[in-house]
Amino acid sequence: MTTKIAGHLLVECLVAQGVTHAFGVPGESYLAVLDGFHLHQERIRFVINRQEGGAAFMAEAHGKLTGRPGVCFVTRGPGATNASIGVHTAFQDSTPMVLFVGDVASDTRDREAFQEVDYLSYFGPSTKGMAKRVERIDDARRIPEYVARAFATAMNGRPGPVVLVLPEDMLTQPVPEMTAPALPALLPAQAWIAPQDLTALSELLSKAERPMVIAGGGGWTVAAAQALQRFAQAWQLPVGNAFRFQDVFDNHHPLYAGDVGIGINPKLAARIRDSDLIVAIGARLGEMTSGGYSLFESPLMKQRLVHIHASAEELNRVYRADLAINASMNTAALALADLPPPAAPAWRAWSEACHADYLANLVPQSLPGDIDMPAIVATLQRHLPADAVLSNGAGNFASWLHRFYRYHGLAKGFKTQLAPTNGAMGYGVPAGIAAAIATGRTVFTIAGDGDFLMNGQELATAVQHGAKTIIVLLNNGMYGTIRMHQEREYPQHILGTPLRNPDFAALARAYGYCGVRITQTAQFEPELLAALARSEGTLIEVVLDPEVISTRGTLSAIRQAAHQRLSDRR
Repeated sequence: MTTKIAGHLLVECLVAQGVTHAFGVPGESYLAVLDGFHLHQERIRFVINRQEGGAAFMAEAHGKLTGRPGVCFVTRGPGATNASIGVHTAFQDSTPMVLFVGDVASDTRDREAFQEVDYLSYFGPSTKGMAKRVERIDDARRIPEYVARAFATAMNGRPGPVVLVLPEDMLTQPVPEMTAPALPALLPAQAWIAPQDLTALSELLSKAERPMVIAGGGGWTVAAAQALQRFAQAWQLPVGNAFRFQDVFDNHHPLYAGDVGIGINPKLAARIRDSDLIVAIGARLGEMTSGGYSLFESPLMKQRLVHIHASAEELNRVYRADLAINASMNTAALALADLPPPAAPAWRAWSEACHADYLANLVPQSLPGDIDMPAIVATLQRHLPADAVLSNGAGNFASWLHRFYRYHGLAKGFKTQLAPTNGAMGYGVPAGIAAAIATGRTVFTIAGDGDFLMNGQELATAVQHGAKTIIVLLNNGMYGTIRMHQEREYPQHILGTPLRNPDFAALARAYGYCGVRITQTAQFEPELLAALARSEGTLIEVVLDPEVISTRGTLSAIRQAAHQRLSDRR
């Protein structure tokens, strides 16, 4: 009887599930799997990373882009804990992902062996913020079962991460060819809207005067986004995109109302508060989308609420819905697109005004300094192709894209935004590199100086794997978001936020990128055009005035307001 080792079988199971890329940092605990990647390197590519956090971010980004689980491999202990940031991101972003952890051998388990960790305790569902499921494969013959279940769990319901633990000795066990065949690729199960729920939704809409759709969350496909657009058009409904899901609905569409997240347009926030019906599709209405739970009262909203979500557990968890619908995004959007609209919606003027507010918000305030960030974003809008992928990590720097860049929607055939809803710094650089590796499309990343140095080492990964990204690094010499809050709460008590930075352009060149530094707005366009034209990646360091702390104000203004508030208290 012909046999193979378990590590080779595991890779064959990944190939059978349609996996084309796996990201990771090698470890001695899963050498047999690495040998499997070598054996099947023409069918699956192992992308070598420089740190497990970067690898996990890349896998999460791959899951966002494809809708199939992104795959990451790390070794035990420190490797797994480093990768946990990507698992948390996948959980809060509702992204399908599978993390494989090479573990200690079975005969040393539970002795606190070298680098041993209890992964069920560390990642398990009991953490309420990490993996949907954690399992350990002790019997090599059951690898196909465990892999198939991991992929199903990652995609079904609310998408999210799964962790599979691989004992080192299990991976070298011989497995008979015929007793453990790789199982074919799975499609996620779909939950459908009941006819009576569609009737109830139609009745709620017919009674509304100021309805608002908020769309977001995981599980969206091109077909679902196109169906959402048809629904909005037929009913003339204004649509806002949930925090960092700005490409769910096309920002160029005349019914787009803006992004519902950090730095929300004050006029949009006012309209949400004034609306009489919220139709939330896929969005959890979490802390960022709800404005710190201030846009909607909890548990009973002032507005009527229709909440459509792929996870039954999410419905009525924070906000009591007038109509709670457990449905997948594909089926929900397709059903809504077929819902017969009224002859003349009563809220047409309301919808037009919502879009007018969005357009007005694209007009910037006057801010100090030699760098005009709205003008730089306008330059990006002119020159980046419609299918470009834009990635960012976390920090005030991201608000320039959030406010001023008009994302092309998924309905046009491609995902264009990669951004962490859990606010993970260091996400943008590796996510952008993963997008370049997986898609070959133009990739643009915006980063801050603090954000970049959390995963800047992955430029080495980009160069090694022939990936080209364009990075704009805003250098204001501080952890800007924290400094902003620090000035607001403890004005002029500055500690822990100033940064002494390296020469970022020289650092990029050391990795193999082209690195340039600009101090004037007029310098940006020629550098962007050169970056688009050259074959290698480019980092453009933009020296930003520390006063320009957000899209709407300055540090001095925040400090002055804080002093005035403290004075008024005395």
